[in-house]
Amino acid sequence: MNKFRVILFFIALSQFVQAKEVKVSSPDNKIVLTLSTEMQNKSALNYTVMFKGNVVIAASPLGLEFEGEDPLSSNLEIVSVSQKLVKDSWKPVYGEKNTYVDHYRNVTIQFKENTKPFRSFSMDFRLYNEGVAFQYNIDTKKQVTITRELTGFRFTQDHPSWVARESQASYIKGTVSKTPNGSERPYVIEVNSNCLVALGEAALTNFAQMKFDRSPKDSLLITAALRGKSVFNSSFSTPWRYIMIAESAGKLLENNFFILNLNKPTPLKDVSWIKPGKVIREVTLTTVGGKACIDFAAKHHLQYIEFDAGWYGHEYDNAASALAVNVDASRSPGPLDLQEIIAYGKSKGVGVILYVNQRALTKEIDTILPLYKSWGVAGLKYGFVNVNSQQSITWLHQAIRKAGDHKLMLDIHDDYRPTGYSRTYPNLMTQEGVRGDEESPDSKQALSTMFTRMLAGAADATNCYFAPRVYQMGSHASQMAKAICLYSPWQFVYWYDRPADSPRAKGGAGSAASVIDEIPDLSFYDALPTIWDDTRVLDGKIGEYGTMARKNGNDWYLGTMTDKSRNFTLPLNFLDKKTKYEATIYTDDASLQTATKIQIRKMKVDSSTVLSFDLKAKGGEAIIFRTIKN
Repeated sequence: MNKFRVILFFIALSQFVQAKEVKVSSPDNKIVLTLSTEMQNKSALNYTVMFKGNVVIAASPLGLEFEGEDPLSSNLEIVSVSQKLVKDSWKPVYGEKNTYVDHYRNVTIQFKENTKPFRSFSMDFRLYNEGVAFQYNIDTKKQVTITRELTGFRFTQDHPSWVARESQASYIKGTVSKTPNGSERPYVIEVNSNCLVALGEAALTNFAQMKFDRSPKDSLLITAALRGKSVFNSSFSTPWRYIMIAESAGKLLENNFFILNLNKPTPLKDVSWIKPGKVIREVTLTTVGGKACIDFAAKHHLQYIEFDAGWYGHEYDNAASALAVNVDASRSPGPLDLQEIIAYGKSKGVGVILYVNQRALTKEIDTILPLYKSWGVAGLKYGFVNVNSQQSITWLHQAIRKAGDHKLMLDIHDDYRPTGYSRTYPNLMTQEGVRGDEESPDSKQALSTMFTRMLAGAADATNCYFAPRVYQMGSHASQMAKAICLYSPWQFVYWYDRPADSPRAKGGAGSAASVIDEIPDLSFYDALPTIWDDTRVLDGKIGEYGTMARKNGNDWYLGTMTDKSRNFTLPLNFLDKKTKYEATIYTDDASLQTATKIQIRKMKVDSSTVLSFDLKAKGGEAIIFRTIKN
């Protein structure tokens, strides 16, 4: 029997090798990828992708360009093909679900040039029910320099798309043919009303960052655009290039674990020190302010406070050293006794996070990390990191690993967008790379972010509540809903706000208008978890509206936001069957005379209940469903 199986394998293999194309399908057979060595009767490596029988990606180029050599993309023969089906699951240290399914068909194809210099390489293709991913594998013993990637994504029509020019820029709705060069990833395209795709990269750790350009010769061809050269002295694999595919924007978002699956499991043996939680920024850079924040955090079930730029001097001054406290006088008069605050926090069960930017990190990281650990710091926030070149990407991911070696958690700010590395090093709690509340995004932008940027993973969106900018962005109820919808294991809340017994800060941060009042609204943030056992996107349309339910323990949390006024009903059939809940509902009510105009009411519900929503323009609603114990 075994001999018969071996014979069949070699027969099948010889058929693959003689052929000029290979077809592979996802486990549910809805997605089919065809790999070919010819395109339009010419020798050119390419692929197509179909979803439910319809073309999603038309014949698109593959290949790499090396310095001083011909491109590796034509005159290729298929040498061998190997397949395997993987059906697995894994439990993250934390996440949007407590278990992730990892189910895919992997095909490794070996190629060789049939003309000089007869180079060879292989590609891995993974077909999930959630999408397609592929990477190039180069076996070399000499130095090679990749100058360009020839990977493309050709569409059949000028589909609507949502694009951001920079990592913190607004997402703008346009079309494929209008894609600006240097567009960010993930890049979302609506192929039709029942098919949306997202293009991006995963497992980027030692390669130049990829963005997207539009081909100057074909307006429907989107190309991978590397942000510099990548040099290797031994065998290597590129990051994964992916095409997520789903029937709706909501399902695309639910499936964002797809990117984590393309990263390696964590090598960390002990992860008990990795603790998600809520964070309040200390805006005054004073001892009094630090203790006031710790008292507030302890009272309101926040786990951390964070000292941002200015605690070790002017962050753009090359002479500033992050090895000691030296408050930037332009930000605060001080004094700031950091050791006293850290000790006080420990007595209250509240940790301290410190901001350090790239300048200081580059100079002193190997001293900074053990020093902060000795101080009792819980984690760091890396600021203004460089993320384009291979050198910058390699340095940054080394810095993530080094922090893990010292049991320090991380938040990476500014231009860094995740590619799933928090699976491998879960001390990487969150990152910016998002148009967060620092930029006062309106509800339309928040609802674009929800279905585009959030496909990539956690985002530190610097949620605020009492600052006047809330009225620019939407409403106080939509701020609550946003904290549910925009996932971040370290959820920064009250970003521009300060406790009443904290001194007034310089500038706009922590101004008199942003004092945290002890009002009933705080009960929402008091109860808010930052990690989840289950996530359901119940409805949504990019830039228009979105409703999400998340489960933590036995309780559920629901957030809904809208750009324009919207009336709708929602069955609560996501709730656990045969379970009674008390729903605490936080709603905008313009008729109230309170500062935040939040109405809080409670009602008994179960999975058969249908709720009615009447949301005003730029409004929202947040609900906490707590199980009622018998």
